[in-house]
Amino acid sequence: MTKLETLQHELLDLFTSNKETITGQDAPLLNEFRASAFDDFKRLGIPTKKHENYKYTNLESYLTGPEYSYELAPLNFEVNLDDLFHCDIPELATRIALVLNGFYYKHNRPVDLPEGVILCGLAEASREYPELIKKHYGKYAKAENDSLVALNTMFAQDGVFLYIPKNVVLDTPIQIINIAFSLMDLRITRRNLIIVEDSAQGSVLFCDHTLCGKSFITNSLTEIYVGENTNFDLTRLQNENGNSTQISNTFIHQEGNSNLTTNTLSLHGGLIRNNTYAKLNGENSYNNTYGLFLSDGNQHMSTFTNIHHAKPHCTSDQLVKGILNDTSTGAFNGKIYVDKGAIKTEAYQRNNNILLSKTAKMNTKPQLEIYNDDVKCSHGATIGQLDTNALFYIRSRGIVYEEARHLLMYAFANEVIGKIKLEALRERMIDMVDRRLRGELGACENCKIIHN
Repeated sequence: MTKLETLQHELLDLFTSNKETITGQDAPLLNEFRASAFDDFKRLGIPTKKHENYKYTNLESYLTGPEYSYELAPLNFEVNLDDLFHCDIPELATRIALVLNGFYYKHNRPVDLPEGVILCGLAEASREYPELIKKHYGKYAKAENDSLVALNTMFAQDGVFLYIPKNVVLDTPIQIINIAFSLMDLRITRRNLIIVEDSAQGSVLFCDHTLCGKSFITNSLTEIYVGENTNFDLTRLQNENGNSTQISNTFIHQEGNSNLTTNTLSLHGGLIRNNTYAKLNGENSYNNTYGLFLSDGNQHMSTFTNIHHAKPHCTSDQLVKGILNDTSTGAFNGKIYVDKGAIKTEAYQRNNNILLSKTAKMNTKPQLEIYNDDVKCSHGATIGQLDTNALFYIRSRGIVYEEARHLLMYAFANEVIGKIKLEALRERMIDMVDRRLRGELGACENCKIIHN
């Protein structure tokens, strides 16, 4: 029996022996999915490198190892949010919610929201807003097709629920701060559901952080429904310690004339695997999927995308960039899928990477799967080093080697950061990426997270 097979059996046993605790959190609608998810996880197993989508990501070396605890109830400790966070971006200061080890923090301060907007824990939403949960939960992330989705569905007890009703404009972004904190190595499950109704508008920033040096394995899943004529932006900042492993699945369902942009900035972590699945299910919908990762040491950063054009006259744009140093590794596996009836599709995909050392390694696999010939689609990938001619040109202007090198890396990364629409957030991310490239970045000072 392999290590992953052993881990699979351990997780199945963990669920069985703690089923009463897991299902006893007064969230009956979430419980309805657990039995079938258990069977799916048992049938599918944990992906190995033989699985095409995980060919370049060896989960065994990250998911197995020392003994990990599993937090099956909210951590019973209180913090003063005003002491823990002091956001220096005014536009983000008033709408902050904290998620601690996968559980929506019960002492989150009240958030001033437009009428009808709901922001709360997923468990609370399953009790207070059952019709919304029934309509959307588990509808876009299918456990029968993905073992890690099944595993998340088995153990998911809480997370974030955000609902923006029809015609409502959420002018100030929601900032969701995911904290991992424990005195022992820990497995964490996060589950989020975001519903943006017709003609609504909003923006969400997820910030992922660790507050200690323990090892964390996080299985995170977010389902997003975007109605007709909507505009929605999702930005994710990943800045966790080098002992952390995060597998993040995002499932997006878009209706007609909708416009959605996701931008994922992976600045630090042991292993980060970001999977994005988007279905353009209405005509004239637009999807922009952007990402940037910076890796060094022995870190591994992996991106998987599947953009499904199900209806005509839709447009998608993918741009993922990576900068790798030392012995770090990266992977990109992206697909554009165009259905038979999805005529007049325009879909573009690029993956560009820079290797700063001879020992860094990047694997990339852009793909097109098209079932009609009335489309405009392109894909491409590059892996290379910094442009020596550009480096020479900058140095000839009196700039020292390290600063010239940094300027080129920054210019390379800035194409992705520049896609962030909110100016205040964009400026802050520029500063963080700049410091990360210089090796100066530790905690996210944007949130003033205290590490002692």
